Amino acid sequence: MTEHPDLAALQRRLAEFAAARNWQPYHTPKNLVAALSVEASELVEIFQWLTPEESARVMDEPGTAHRVTDEVADVLAYLLQFCEVLGIDPLAALAAKIDRNEHRFPVPGSGDQQPDS
Repeated sequence: MTEHPDLAALQRRLAEFAAARNWQPYHTPKNLVAALSVEASELVEIFQWLTPEESARVMDEPGTAHRVTDEVADVLAYLLQFCEVLGIDPLAALAAKIDRNEHRFPVPGSGDQQPDS
């Protein structure tokens, strides 16, 4: 079984990769978020004209599965680099967002809903 690296280790590898190629001057927040958007668009492109049923089976075809996996990796790589440059802990940010959403959107019938005034 393949061991999964932790987020910090992946961010270090990405930073080392960029440093070895002297890419840091180009890794500004603006450039990284633009690259993230491009990579997300490339992921969208794979699914653009698929039916909902076809999209649910996209990982069944090896060539398409490989493309999806590569684009997911590209999106995550740019997101992690963006977070590193801005000093954002992506896991803490996600946990805080889930907490806020749980408060904003309580489970129906849970009693946490505010009465209409």
